[in-house]
Amino acid sequence: METLTFEQARLVIIVYSSALIPLLTIPWLHHRKIIPNWVLPVYISTFIACALGWELWFNYGIIAGDAVDARRAVGLTQRIPLHLNWLLNSLADAGAICCGGLFVTWLIFGRDPELFGRWHHSVFLCLLFLFLGQNILVEMFLYHDQLAVGKPISWAPLSPFGPWWNPVLFEFQGRTITLQGQLPWLLMTPLFYAGILLYLRRVKHQALFP
Repeated sequence: METLTFEQARLVIIVYSSALIPLLTIPWLHHRKIIPNWVLPVYISTFIACALGWELWFNYGIIAGDAVDARRAVGLTQRIPLHLNWLLNSLADAGAICCGGLFVTWLIFGRDPELFGRWHHSVFLCLLFLFLGQNILVEMFLYHDQLAVGKPISWAPLSPFGPWWNPVLFEFQGRTITLQGQLPWLLMTPLFYAGILLYLRRVKHQALFP
């Protein structure tokens, strides 16, 4: 098995922990009734949306892209196999990023129980900042070798321009941030927020956290 660099080992730890910790804690919190009943279905549905929206497409290079194992070091594929990679990323998207983003937003806005009762531009902008902010950090410091210029990423429903129009938005210390890498979260944020509001209306709106 190929030896990992420190940076690669850090990536492996972050990928597994960000996927598995929410996978274990959210159902446990749901079972103990520490969080409202609707949080678990939101977590599950968000996992499906992220998987179908871009993770499966990026993972396998389905349309005009390279599969992830062709875009990264062999040692990473040995620790995070191709067919497991999309699953872990989707779990992290749904749990650590989306549910974590909801929790942070709730804290920022003073634990208001009515915060997600209707659309607030400030809440949307907060979620957008959190989602895009983490994604920029991920693209820059975790997946920079997999998303670098010259490594084509597949078209995906939430990355509709595919590799055909993928301008570099900016560079930092030789690492690039591209439009294709940011589009999924740019489009996912309003869909996620609107989905939360619609679902809460359906369940007659409960407070996000007790």
